[in-house]
Amino acid sequence: MGKQSKSSQGKDHLHIFGPAIVLVILGFVLAYQFVKPAPPDHIRLATGQPDGAYYLFGQQYQKRLQEERIDLEVMTTAGSIDNIGRLMRGEAAAALVQGGTAQNETGLLSLGSLYFEPIWVFFRKEAPITRLTDLQDKRTAIGTEGSGTRALALQLLADNDINTSNSPLLALGGRQAADALLRGEIDSAFFVASPMSPVVRALLDAEQIQLLSFDRADAYTRTHRFLSAVKLPEGVINLKRNLPDRPTTLLAASANLVVRNDLHPALMDLLLQAAQGVHGKGGWFEESGQFPSPTYLVYPLSSAAERFYQYGPPLLQRYLPFWAATLVDRLKVMLLPFLALMIPLSKIMPPIYRWRMRSRIYRWYREVLAIDHQLFNTDADLEPLRSALDKIEYDVSHIDIPLSYAEELYDLRLHISLIQQKLERRARADAR
Repeated sequence: MGKQSKSSQGKDHLHIFGPAIVLVILGFVLAYQFVKPAPPDHIRLATGQPDGAYYLFGQQYQKRLQEERIDLEVMTTAGSIDNIGRLMRGEAAAALVQGGTAQNETGLLSLGSLYFEPIWVFFRKEAPITRLTDLQDKRTAIGTEGSGTRALALQLLADNDINTSNSPLLALGGRQAADALLRGEIDSAFFVASPMSPVVRALLDAEQIQLLSFDRADAYTRTHRFLSAVKLPEGVINLKRNLPDRPTTLLAASANLVVRNDLHPALMDLLLQAAQGVHGKGGWFEESGQFPSPTYLVYPLSSAAERFYQYGPPLLQRYLPFWAATLVDRLKVMLLPFLALMIPLSKIMPPIYRWRMRSRIYRWYREVLAIDHQLFNTDADLEPLRSALDKIEYDVSHIDIPLSYAEELYDLRLHISLIQQKLERRARADAR
């Protein structure tokens, strides 16, 4: 038997395993049609004015997403109302939105609330102000057009029958409103912001400025269910100066992380992880681990966020980089052809291969047995049988098979030799 050539082995494997490989490839091609698209590597987050907390938090989100190779563009805006408009127009994929500013917009989802956003009403100490009703006739900054501060301030002032017809309500917000208040150009100003906001911190530290305490907070929270009452402890701003000099009650909305409903679910999970890292430690008004939260929402909670709050980050994202986790998650549908085809084929193909190899050997036994049977016929012509047997021996010696089947091949050649010996004994007997 000649040694089987590598090219012959390759042809054998191609003929036997080729159709199975083609079948598996077709299965993968079909399954690939159901693979979800990859998440974009660039998204926009609408925040607020450059001197506000939304913008500062947006920058922290940007840094965290950059670590996962996602480019988060932080957009400066007029505020929450503007942010909602940008989401609806598709100019941003995500936004920070103040509680109480949502209307009946469709196509927007909340990933959760992030922190309490107090309503700070600052006024100059020389102005006798103890309640919002005292702001009538006062020059009050209520926030710029398109800001959540303006929408909420107008709502609270309207509860106290204060409007533009009986009071000078000015479209000032952020640093501009704070500077006007510090210079005495206005009497009071509304801000809706985190205590970490530079504008809020500056006004809290200003000696000529007083912070209004909402002594009727329970009435407001029962009228507006999106509001909560929070306490600013005595001395928390500055212990040495004892600021504030008494516990102060504030009303607070909740900042929400809002997204378009067509944002890739993997990016929703990533934004939630960023929010957890930024806001999870708590603050002046929040307990550690209280936020992000599926409560205090301005829009329906997304299904991705619901899973996040129930089970935590996706399993793959806990142990793999974001790009690798999303790739594996997208391609998991490709396991279907593997399970449906590869496992059965792995059990079927080895027996088929063995049958193909052995059939090259066993098919010669039919002819050898036929010659053996003719030797029992006393009238048989031995010369054609001898020639046929010699040809079989020659052909069998050139069968190309793997070495693992050499034993079966040599068994066949041994049996051919036995028949040859039997034929020679018959020939000698006939000669006598």
